Amino acid sequence: MQEHHITVPRTARYHTLGVPRDAREVWIVLHGYGHLARYFLRHFEGAEQGRLIVAPEGLNRYYLDEGHTRVGATWMTREDREHEIADQLTYLDALATSILGECQANTAVHVLGFSQGVATACRWTVLGNTRAARLVLWGGSMPPDLDSASLAARWSTTLVELVHGEQDTIVPASVLAQSEAKLRQAGVHHRTHRFDGGHALDKLLLQRLITA
Repeated sequence: MQEHHITVPRTARYHTLGVPRDAREVWIVLHGYGHLARYFLRHFEGAEQGRLIVAPEGLNRYYLDEGHTRVGATWMTREDREHEIADQLTYLDALATSILGECQANTAVHVLGFSQGVATACRWTVLGNTRAARLVLWGGSMPPDLDSASLAARWSTTLVELVHGEQDTIVPASVLAQSEAKLRQAGVHHRTHRFDGGHALDKLLLQRLITA
């Protein structure tokens, strides 16, 4: 048996809040495991004044229940991971180029990743062609395959915001500590935010970070 790969065109879906030509900045927000972009984007409603908020959807969808009534999306699995990561980068870079083409020149790009979207946000802003002025990593772990030298080179002008829920039973505080240590080792400017909640977006803190 021999394994082969072929690159094919496919259609990706994303949802937006705000008007591109009126945006002072663009936020690209990456959902967690099993989410759909349109539901994830609802958390950002009310923050679109002067901003364009873009929620891409992971390319892989699946049924969440045995009755096949609920659908979620995932960014990747461990299967054929190198190609999955390459497809992510191509997809998100193409989306950013398209979106920024509708905005004013030199519009700043900010990226937020939640849960599984944290690893995707990290890989994209380090390995892709899109630079982020701010990077919010909320309730997830940084991928181990990104070394300190790469982080230092690509995030030298990026402010990284780490967010952790004190009651998060999925991502423990030890993961946050590992991320802090990794950023310190790379010399990346970062801040940590904690809130009294679980593995979810906190409305007040989210609004504060987005509108800062």
